[in-house]
Amino acid sequence: MIPLVVVLGVLGVSASGPLIAATLAGTSVTALAIAFWRNAIAAVVMAAPVAVRSPRQFGRLGRREYLWSAMAGVALAFHFVCFIGSLTLTSVAASTALVCLQSGWIAVFGLLRGRRLPLPVLVGLGLAFAGVVAITGLDLGSSPQALLGDILALAGGILAGLYTMAGGKARQTMGTGTYTALCYGICAALVAVMALVTGQRLTGFEPEGWAGILAITVAAQLVGHTAFNYLVATLSPLVVSMFILLEIPGAALLAAAFLGEVLPAGIYAGLGLILAGLAVVVLGQRRTRREARAQAELGAD
Repeated sequence: MIPLVVVLGVLGVSASGPLIAATLAGTSVTALAIAFWRNAIAAVVMAAPVAVRSPRQFGRLGRREYLWSAMAGVALAFHFVCFIGSLTLTSVAASTALVCLQSGWIAVFGLLRGRRLPLPVLVGLGLAFAGVVAITGLDLGSSPQALLGDILALAGGILAGLYTMAGGKARQTMGTGTYTALCYGICAALVAVMALVTGQRLTGFEPEGWAGILAITVAAQLVGHTAFNYLVATLSPLVVSMFILLEIPGAALLAAAFLGEVLPAGIYAGLGLILAGLAVVVLGQRRTRREARAQAELGAD
């Protein structure tokens, strides 16, 4: 089950950057409209089954669940603002690469909280980030406009790390449907306020614009984000964020195929390095858990 969910999640989020870039470039849709509608529609879709099967589910949630869901929703809202804004200023490949560095930020947050990372995790992160460099070629900040886009994408990656970590906490005691409905709903409400303050319209687009919003919602939000929100209940936020690194080559390939962007020269080497880093991290974490269980059993004896 988990491998299938990973594949669906990677395919979904890989389509996000190219679809957003195409929609912004070819229609009158605004950046905040994309962020609002993808979350508002997804919140309704995810809440509907919960409301039918267990209508009192949301009322049974405690302060802890609402707090972590709210933190995730706020981080997600600002993540979308930064990521979608960066796609109008820099390339899809560069924007996606910087946004997907959330695994590194999760590791940094862990270190700041006093958590020691096992050597395999550090080695795996190093391999994966070498893959990111191989794909982007460090061709970042090629112009003042692109530099601003890169900075926004970097901020989006930090916020994505916070969103994943908060989601991991919330999913410890919440089902996927309940959590995503709450998180996406809070995100949509905050984005609507941003649109009101900045004067960006959320309606009145041509049919092609609405088609783009619907495609982004189905592929990136309902399939991509929801798949990874499902995974954070069984896998650590760090491992989930490592899987998200596969979005980088996926988005580059889709942007080259459908938007005519030049395919990075090191994409295949980068993909291999990311996969190798992911394998090292997953195997290293399994080994660490086995050793911890063995020590616990010895201590019990």
